[in-house]
This record gives sequence, C-alpha cells and structure tokens, in this order.
Amino acid sequence: MQSPVLVLKDSLTRESGSKVHHANIQASKAVADIIRTTLGPRSMLKMLLDAQGGIVVTNDGNAILRELDIAHPAAKSMIELSRTQDEEVGDGTTSVIVLAGEMLHVAEAFIDKKYHPTVICRAYNKALEDALAVLDKISMSIDVNDRSMMLGLVKSCIGTKFTSQFGDLIADLALDATTTVGVDLGQGLKEVDIKKYIKVEKIPGGQLEDSKVLKGVMFNKDVVVPGKMKRKILNPRIILLDCPLEYKKGENQTNAELVREEDWAVLLKMEEEYIENLCVQILKFKPDLVITEKGLSDLACHYFSKAGVSAIRRLRKTDNNRVAKACGAVIVNRPDELQESDVGTGAGLFEVKKIGDEFFSFIVDCKDPKACTVLLRGASKDLLNEVERNLQDAMSVARNILKHPKLVPGGGATELTVSATLKQKSSSVEGIEKWPYEAAAVAFEAIPRTLAQNCGVNVIRTMTALQGKASLLHANGENAWTGIDGNSGEIADMKDLKIWDAYNVKAQTFKTAIEAACMLLRIDDIVSGIKKRQAPGSTQPSKPTIETEGDADNEQMIPERWPLLVYATTWTTILTVIVAVTSFAPEFAFVWAIAPSSSFSQVCQDQKEGSVRVPFDVPSEIFCLPAEMFKKSKMDLVVPPIFAAIVVAASACLVRALGLWEVDDVED
Repeated sequence: MQSPVLVLKDSLTRESGSKVHHANIQASKAVADIIRTTLGPRSMLKMLLDAQGGIVVTNDGNAILRELDIAHPAAKSMIELSRTQDEEVGDGTTSVIVLAGEMLHVAEAFIDKKYHPTVICRAYNKALEDALAVLDKISMSIDVNDRSMMLGLVKSCIGTKFTSQFGDLIADLALDATTTVGVDLGQGLKEVDIKKYIKVEKIPGGQLEDSKVLKGVMFNKDVVVPGKMKRKILNPRIILLDCPLEYKKGENQTNAELVREEDWAVLLKMEEEYIENLCVQILKFKPDLVITEKGLSDLACHYFSKAGVSAIRRLRKTDNNRVAKACGAVIVNRPDELQESDVGTGAGLFEVKKIGDEFFSFIVDCKDPKACTVLLRGASKDLLNEVERNLQDAMSVARNILKHPKLVPGGGATELTVSATLKQKSSSVEGIEKWPYEAAAVAFEAIPRTLAQNCGVNVIRTMTALQGKASLLHANGENAWTGIDGNSGEIADMKDLKIWDAYNVKAQTFKTAIEAACMLLRIDDIVSGIKKRQAPGSTQPSKPTIETEGDADNEQMIPERWPLLVYATTWTTILTVIVAVTSFAPEFAFVWAIAPSSSFSQVCQDQKEGSVRVPFDVPSEIFCLPAEMFKKSKMDLVVPPIFAAIVVAASACLVRALGLWEVDDVED
C-alpha cells in the first residue's frame, strides 16, 4: 500500500468547493446586513466605539465599515469595495454593498444546484451590459450653469445623510467650493480636485449657519513677531518659499580653531552677512508677506520687521500649495531665483484673527482663486465630524455632476426600471444562463425594498405595486420615474419630487457590485496560515520534518524527543569540561552520573587510598576515578583529549541509537 503524500503543513488549513462559496456568500451577506439600515432618508445611525474610547455616530457606509475589525477574507473584500466606491465617486457606498450582497444571495441557489460559477458570472456580466444601456436610455442631461437645479440635485443626494435638515446649507457650501476649484481643460473636459485644493477647517463654537466658503485659504498660524509685524494687509504682495531663511548648516561636521578673540566676531559677521544677503534678495521685490515652509532665524525676522514685512514660518506644504493656487504666487526654492512673476498679487486681504484661543491667518478675497477653504462652525466636535463627512459626499456629488452632467431618477426608480427591463430580456437569453440572468434582475430590487423597509411601510404591498407600475410603463415604452419617497414610504413620481442621482455614481455602483460578486463567486479554494513574504536573504530555515514509512505525518516526533536530545547534549558538555579540568587539577578528578531518583544530600564518605574526596554534595551514584591516572606525567597532554573524544563519541552513539539524529542526503 502506497503511503500518503503530505503536501501542506499541519499549520495550513484548506477549504475548497461549495463550502467556500457558501462561506463567502454568508460573510458578504453579513456585511451587507450591518449597513442595510443606513440606506435612505429614514436610515438608522450606528454608534462605533474605538479602542481609545472614542465614539463615532454616523450613517455613512464607508465610515462604518472602515472602523470594523473583520476576520473573514470575503468580508474584507466587501469593505475594500466600499472604500473603492468612495474614492471613485464619493457616494453610493451603502448601495454598492447592499447590491453586491443581494447579487451573491441570489447566486447561492444556483451554487446549490451545481451551476458552475463561470456560468453565473457570464450571466451577471451580460446583465451589467444591459443595465448600463438602460441607464443611458433613462438619463437626462442638465445645464451645470443652472444653479437652482444643481442645488436641488446635490440636496437630493445628501437627503439620506444625518445632516439632511441642513441640506440647503451643505449643498450651498459644496457647490460653491467645487465651482471655485474647477479648472476647464477644454474640449468639454473639466478637472475638479477636491482633495488637494479644498480644505475643510473645523472650529468648535458658534452655529452651523455660520459656516462659509472662503474665496481663499486659512491656516492655523500667526506672524512670527506679532508685536512688530502687521496682522492686516490690503492687497498684499505675497512671496512663497520652500527654503530656510537661516544660516545654512554644512553637510559635514567642521571644526574651527580660534586663536584670537577677534576671530569669533569674524565668524558671527559672516553668518549675519549671509542672512542679510538672503533678506536683501527678497526685499528688493517689495513684498508685504513672506511665507516659508522651513525655519526663519531671529536675524531674518529683524530685517523683515524693520522693512515692514510680515512673515510666517513652518507652513505645511499642502497649505502652501493652496496659498499659491489662491493668490497666483509661485513657490521658490532659492531666494536668488526669485522673479517678479513669482510674486502673488491675486489676494485682496491678509488678516490674522483670533478664534477661541488660537490665531488663524486668512488670505481671502482672491481675484481668481483655484483653491478654497470651507470653514465649519458647530456646537461640538462630533457634530462637526459628521457634517464634514456629509460635506465630502456633497462635494463629490457636485464634482461628478460638473464632470458628467447627466442625471437618473432616485428613490429606487432606476433599479426598478433596470429590473423590469432585464426581466423582459431574460426570455431571449439562451441556455442555462437565462436563470442567473433573471436572478440578477430580481437582485436590483434590493435597493427599493430596503428603502421601503427603512421607512417602516408594508414591504410586500409596496413592492408589488411598484413592480406592477414599472412593468406597465415599460410595456408602453415609457420611462419609469416611479419610486419610493424615502421620507414617507409612499409611491411617487421622482421627477415631481426632484429626487435625482448622479449618472456616474449609479453606473459605478452597478459595475462595482456585479464585478465584486463575480470575483467572490470565482473563489473556490481558501488556504489560510500562509507565512508573510520576507525580504531576500532574511528567510529563516523551516523546521525539519521526519517522515517514516507508513507515517507521513510524523512531524511531531521532534518535539517529543527534544528533552532527550537536550539531556544527552548537556551531559556530554559537562563530561567534556570535567575531563578538561582534570588535566590541570587532578585532585578534583571525578565524574558522576545522575539517576532520576538521585538526591543531592548524600556525600561520598569513602576515602580509599588513591581516590579523591568530593568536598560538596553529589548525586547518589558516584564514580570516583583513581587520581593516579591524572597525575602529572609525560601523558599529561595526551590522556585528557583522548578521554574527551571517547566521551563525545559515546554520547553521539547514544543519540544516534535513540533516533535523535537523522542523516539524510540533501540534493539542491
């Protein structure tokens, strides 16, 4: 009988087949169920407690999922799905998780019926193509210059957020900020970088209505010398630097030996002249404000204050970039490279204000700012954090509309239309792909069904009425604008209620959800316990394994024999040391072995002639060696090494006999 072959170590676990599919589907459904109640205007809130005791109260899907400590790999991929959606379009993080979970849920029945995952994925991809075609058909173009319509769209998109009662204010802030930093690239293209050129500054205190968008930037800095430098300048000339205005330290350590006292004054004079030269190169452009990302020496501050120039030092690079975008300045690395075109003249006002206990610098009233700051005021930090999250979503929606000015109906109307269209087309799908294709059509109804559940209405009656209207309108060749009013749960026309979604948000939601579902369905094997990759040359040798015929899993033999190996090695070392000592001190020449029941209280009482007395407690079994063997003679340098070699060889034979030492031929 052939012995089994061990491929994976015992520390590795492997799961395969339908068991993996069911585990992945259940994990994905669990993640979807966590945030299912956070969809819609009547969504519930989640309270999250972190390890430091902090509390986060939010209904933002991405904010909830990124705080969770998930163990299952499929659940981790779902969380990554939400993060990707947030980075791409900034909205729809909850919808994409709910839709992906539903796609996997309806696929579970086909897995039980032994459908191949490739067949299911092929049907899902075909359904995705048809769904995107439906989106193109029902989408509506808008005019981005129509502010009222833009505000209504942004407001409807953030109506599901916790701060929906402040929808008008947040929509105004988001639209003002995105239109400020938008750059027209020509040929109908527009760049809106909200992460780089829009900064949200949260200052507790005041009311939320005091929040505003600054046509410029603000940062938490004061002038270097408050008593001598101006804190308010109209139409300032601004110079931005990325270099220190202090004495340059050498790269290598230099020692100078001063013989005369006047030499010290010469060194100080050289340093002063160097800094003075830097300041002269800057002051010849007659600036009103100098901002540097690096240090600013006291001597440079003296020259600037004497010339009536305000200075700010150690500003963050991101803030410095925003200042450059706002006032039209160019950041310079060396003062001797300054030109007149590098001076920023686009700002209308520089002012330092004290808010609370801190000073803030404002560079505002810019002529054509391509960077801005959103100043948020509120009663508490928790409120400000939630408002900031909702504002980020609103700015993402406004950016998406500016880049792709197309709308689709909200309130689940788009999903119902897609579902009705796919159900009708499923009859034309050939082969066994027809049933997964139809199941994908049913999965799209998860969004309106979840909205109805969160409103507290009768879900079965509401969904039956919606499906009937959607099918009737689609059969007549009309676009179905019928959806669910997320506030009341009633069936209504989304066009009348002005409830919209951005086209690219909805398209990205469909793509991400179906592609993620297909990816998880294609996983049929999970191997856990794999070691992390190490740098080349730093890998440690793996633990040796011992395989015997008929027992391939004999890896545990080494841990069982390890005490015996330690025992034999220890006594071999002790005996060798004793033999070596006897060559120099024959009066202490003795060797003993310990039995398991030995007692250390027994003393050797025998004092035979020619033997050596042991002056301390020894084990019960004592082997005294004749001292004459080790007396000084011509063999002094020969006998101890020979005896040591005999002891080592005997111990090695013992170890080999016990099977503790295996000698195998290793081929590279």
